[in-house]
Amino acid sequence: MFELIEKTLLAGMGAVSLSQKKAEELIQDLKQRFNVTEEEGKALLDKLQGAAKETQKKLEEMALQEVKKACERIGVATGEEHAALKQRVKELEEKLRAQGE
Repeated sequence: MFELIEKTLLAGMGAVSLSQKKAEELIQDLKQRFNVTEEEGKALLDKLQGAAKETQKKLEEMALQEVKKACERIGVATGEEHAALKQRVKELEEKLRAQGE
């Protein structure tokens, strides 16, 4: 399960970097074919990069939610739950020591 999530995240990050390279190639192509100015090309590239970053953020959020759901399904304790249990054990140990004295 974790491998699937990891691969999804890596694919998303790879897509972003690949998208940037393809976007730059697209700008060069547009400049040559349609006589797009450098400024127009940069504006389009910035827009494409912004969209790619937003997509990456959404993918990361979705992957994080899926990890949380998977952990809940298989019964993995969260960090907060673990800390609470640790504190509870400590309190119980102190009570036992106090009763033994």
